[in-house]
Amino acid sequence: MGISKDLIAASSTPMVLAILAEADSYGYAILKRVQELSGGRMEWTDGMLYPVLHRLERLGHIEARWVVADTGRRRKYYRITSRGRTQLAEERRQWQAVDATLREIWSALRSAIPDDDPTAATPLPQGA
Repeated sequence: MGISKDLIAASSTPMVLAILAEADSYGYAILKRVQELSGGRMEWTDGMLYPVLHRLERLGHIEARWVVADTGRRRKYYRITSRGRTQLAEERRQWQAVDATLREIWSALRSAIPDDDPTAATPLPQGA
């Protein structure tokens, strides 16, 4: 099951901020963490991640610094700022509201949309 690009884009800010709230990280590690947390259902690309990181940095939600690894390779590490933690709390509040709303809608439509086959919806009664 693929996840739509629109949904991935909409969820990118809270995911990146939450991953950086765990620990400072660099791009490739963030990509791998998303893949791990999603059970492989979400595979982000560099072309999707780096614009998000740059936007969050411009907004002051994260800060970047260069670190030289033991291998001699330079990596740009990102860390969440206090402003970013405040934004993460707001993002979480909003996503919880969306989740609760969708759960209510899906619960109300349980008989019309079977859980085992979301494409096999039965018609709603007239006037519903």
